[in-house]
Amino acid sequence: MPDRALLMPIKPKYAEMLFEGVKSVELRRIRPRVDQGDIVLLYVSSPTKAVVGAFEVENVIERPVEDLWPLVEGAAGLSRTEFDVYFNGASRGVAIFLSRIVRFHRPVFLTELQAHWPGFRPPQSYQYLETPQLRIACISRGLSKLVSQNSSEPASAKSRQE
Repeated sequence: MPDRALLMPIKPKYAEMLFEGVKSVELRRIRPRVDQGDIVLLYVSSPTKAVVGAFEVENVIERPVEDLWPLVEGAAGLSRTEFDVYFNGASRGVAIFLSRIVRFHRPVFLTELQAHWPGFRPPQSYQYLETPQLRIACISRGLSKLVSQNSSEPASAKSRQE
């Protein structure tokens, strides 16, 4: 298991688009500290209220908003109008390109997270998880598929694996 991951909330509509392969990039107004090969856990907001899966970061691009649309059109799962509304007032935007998306066999619901992690509240934007919180958030729900051993990966990538 990796020793650190990012917990990112996402609306149910967009989570389904990720799992169906319709959406392959996640847009954010603020750049989280993630790089290629990092793991992101997906917390699906209400009404689901659960960590339902994860993905590996393929690439992160930060650009002026007007330069970002041509790079994500067709991959972000939203129209130009929705894009403009989301980034309204922002000068820069972030595109997190995804790879190896995994849906957990069983979601980790908010009540379970709170039972094992007193005081846990879902993040508004994102939250960094260290090993103890990461174990609670995953509880072996398929993350091993995402970070499977691969002898051809460089040493820096291996340090992120179980």
